[in-house]
Amino acid sequence: MLPNSDSARARTPPLDSPMLTLRPATPADALAVATVHVRAWQAGYRGLIADEHLDSLRPEDRAARYTFDSTDPNAPKTVVAEVDGVVRGFATTGPCREAGPETGELLALHVDPTAWGIGAGRTLIADARARLFARGFTEAVLWVLVGNERAQRFYRIDGWRPDDVERTTEIWGVEIYDTRFRRQLP
Repeated sequence: MLPNSDSARARTPPLDSPMLTLRPATPADALAVATVHVRAWQAGYRGLIADEHLDSLRPEDRAARYTFDSTDPNAPKTVVAEVDGVVRGFATTGPCREAGPETGELLALHVDPTAWGIGAGRTLIADARARLFARGFTEAVLWVLVGNERAQRFYRIDGWRPDDVERTTEIWGVEIYDTRFRRQLP
């Protein structure tokens, strides 16, 4: 259970929604996480990244990159959201790669499009903030694809704000133009 009432409230889905559960990702989750990741990109980035590139993404190509078994305390940690034992989303957190030791990073948060609207994203982001704070971070950053208004709206509702830092990076063989968001923890 999450440590405060706001987080607990975020975990309580509407009465007509399925119950979400969170747990640490294991090596056996690699294909399920990759499937969510690819499907979320294909739906969420349509119109922002070339359709041909999105259509070429395959979970099997991504799964081998996910290990989820690091014993390094500074390594990123991934939590999955399940509905009826099926992985429907995930969030990965870790130390920020471009800031000081007080800053953590939400490295990834993706929900399968079939689970959009059931509270998985809200549950995952509340848990991610709590995990970053528990690791001693006092602030956090994340990167959002420029033009991804749905994601930017989601993060703003959760208290994240753009900090006017942008970057161009290559992810999955495509150049991505991101903007950074920041918030204080908890």
